[in-house]
Amino acid sequence: KSVEGHFINCLEGDADLQFLLAGGELLKVRSNSWKKNRTFKLQEDCRTIWQESRKAMRSSQTFSIDDIEAVRLGRQSEGLQKYTEEALEDRCFSIIFKGRRKNLDLIASSKEDACKWVTSLEKVITNLRNLSSKQKTEHWIYNCMRNADKNSDNKMSLKELKHFLHQINIEVDDEYAQMLFAKCDKSKSGQLEGSEIEYFYKLLTAREEIDVIYDKYAQTNRQMSAKDLLSFLQNEQQEGVSLDDALKLIEKYEEKQQMTKDGFLMYLHQPEGMILNPAHKDVYQDMTQPLSHYFISSSHNTYLMEDQLKGPSSTEAYIRALMKSCRCVELDCWDGSDGEPIIYHGYTLTSKILFKDVIKAIKEYAFKTSEYPVILSLENHCSLEQQKLMAKHMTSILGDALLAKPLGDEMPTTFPSPEELKGRFLIKGKRLNKLEEAFSPSSTTDENESISEDDEAADMVEDAEKKPKSKKMKLAKELSDLVIYCKSVHFQGFEHARESQEFYEMSSFKEGKAEKLAEESANEFVCHNVDKLSRIYPAGSRADSSNYNPVPLWTAGCQIVALNFQTPSDEMDLNQGWFLPNGMSGYLMKPEFLRDRASEFNPVNLTKGKWLQHKTLHVMVISAQQLPKINKKKESSIVDPLVRVEIHGVPADAASRETDYIEDNGFNPMWNENFQFDVCVPELALVRFVVEDYDSTSQNDLIGQYTLPFTSLQNGYRHVPLLTKNGDIIPSAALFVHIMAVEAE
Repeated sequence: KSVEGHFINCLEGDADLQFLLAGGELLKVRSNSWKKNRTFKLQEDCRTIWQESRKAMRSSQTFSIDDIEAVRLGRQSEGLQKYTEEALEDRCFSIIFKGRRKNLDLIASSKEDACKWVTSLEKVITNLRNLSSKQKTEHWIYNCMRNADKNSDNKMSLKELKHFLHQINIEVDDEYAQMLFAKCDKSKSGQLEGSEIEYFYKLLTAREEIDVIYDKYAQTNRQMSAKDLLSFLQNEQQEGVSLDDALKLIEKYEEKQQMTKDGFLMYLHQPEGMILNPAHKDVYQDMTQPLSHYFISSSHNTYLMEDQLKGPSSTEAYIRALMKSCRCVELDCWDGSDGEPIIYHGYTLTSKILFKDVIKAIKEYAFKTSEYPVILSLENHCSLEQQKLMAKHMTSILGDALLAKPLGDEMPTTFPSPEELKGRFLIKGKRLNKLEEAFSPSSTTDENESISEDDEAADMVEDAEKKPKSKKMKLAKELSDLVIYCKSVHFQGFEHARESQEFYEMSSFKEGKAEKLAEESANEFVCHNVDKLSRIYPAGSRADSSNYNPVPLWTAGCQIVALNFQTPSDEMDLNQGWFLPNGMSGYLMKPEFLRDRASEFNPVNLTKGKWLQHKTLHVMVISAQQLPKINKKKESSIVDPLVRVEIHGVPADAASRETDYIEDNGFNPMWNENFQFDVCVPELALVRFVVEDYDSTSQNDLIGQYTLPFTSLQNGYRHVPLLTKNGDIIPSAALFVHIMAVEAE
């Protein structure tokens, strides 16, 4: 299709699209005193929203559809709940952005209008996300060409061509630009138009590396027959497939019985051709094992949006963590001045939110991305009266989804499974008595009994007040009775735990203590974590909400390794990659040697055992496509990309290799560099691809990254999607690599 024509159909003629293109006035809400009418409309590129601005020197501003995380109908944001009346519920909606950008809270003129905005936006978002990689490339290049066409004459001069190349992240010298222009200017008019622009686009998007692979196997009239494709799948992709499977692939991407080069490229950009094993995109593991046999995606200080000294607390932080399949969230509970318990980071200037509002948000969003159980980790600093109110709120809001008694009619001896706990909430906190008493309704416990305080809560008080922790508190029976399978106890050593700790009693460890145990008593920690849960949390000294490395704790079998989800970091990249497979359920079954009470596995000092499955990983970093600019405000800024491949796992497997950097080309850089890694314990290894913008005078800037478990890799020629520092997909950008994981000799 012609590049200058609107080659992306983009729902042309669709009523919802026409509604957005026409736009309309909405009431923008920022506070009780700031509510102003503003005009919003979709621009002709079908991927940018224009909004009117009354600020001096800026009459309008825009944001990309790609930057939208979700659109929520109703008063589903903290701002709308705080600054609007309940009567406006059906006229409100919010646009939720990726990263740390603030929500856009809006009120439409009617219920129908609000619904129309939400359904129309969701349709355009879905349409853009569902475009093929080729369509995304075309759409992006088309918009860059429009921006470069300064006089809007649908033609391209040499100057406009150079401006366009800058926009798509390529720096070329004048001689090369003139040569490229002359090659396309068939009419010798000094301007490119029509078919000349199409030819320019074809030259620009040619994938030489794909041509080489395709031509090698296209042995049937220069195209791939099913037999040719089967040969490629078996020889290069190392897939155990049949001729029938090859035929089905061709039928999926082609109208005829042979695979063209376009169809082949399309296949390589689809799940079948990506680096992540598509069989691992859904829940594929046994989910009927005891809860302690799984790693559980976990958040620390979940209520915070930023740092833990003066950053804002928000229900939105819980929503974002839950939507990323986090399955253990933390609630730091304190007495509120009006009798209602609140959540915030005690002894700091962080803002406060109501406990009941957090529980409502958790109830609404807990199971939207994963149906497996959510653990509410309570850090309780409240008085008895407000503890009772906490219990009341959880019971009334969460209803039957709250696990208020053990499953079954008899005292359990082990944890139930994630499968048995689907859709349920578990409370982690202090309990006044043993779980057996839950089966004795006549038993009574004095609610004024003093008990030891939770380790993390005591640590916070000690750090804040600079005096020894008392470790004593009073606990309301109503709250105590809701703690079933996750009773917090102080860790008194592995021997004491073996002899006296019940399966449902769990300890929390500050990162330093946990790291020491994982290094000096690794096997004991592994065995402890077979039938008991361990929660790890960051040191209080991390005032900036930074993170620690979760990998050594996972290799020691710790299930609940809590990280600051609000802080983009290498550690969060590893966490996102670790929980990427198994349907992004937030649960990942531990390897067999971490589920065996008699296990002799020691990640620090490897000995012979079933965990040693020596593999050699060959990685060829071939090329990258459409890497984003780092400095978008500076048009002349072009990236100098390099790729680093990292292995994370047991200490013996940790490794990193890096390509050379490519100067001034973020559009289609090519490396063709080979790396080899020896991996001893592949079941605990992660592979991370990092793309950076090289800088000789300062630290390199992250362009994008992708992390996944070694066991989820696909062999062969694969595209690797790239994520931002916030963990969001970068549209159109990818690495192209060749992977071969084989038994070590």
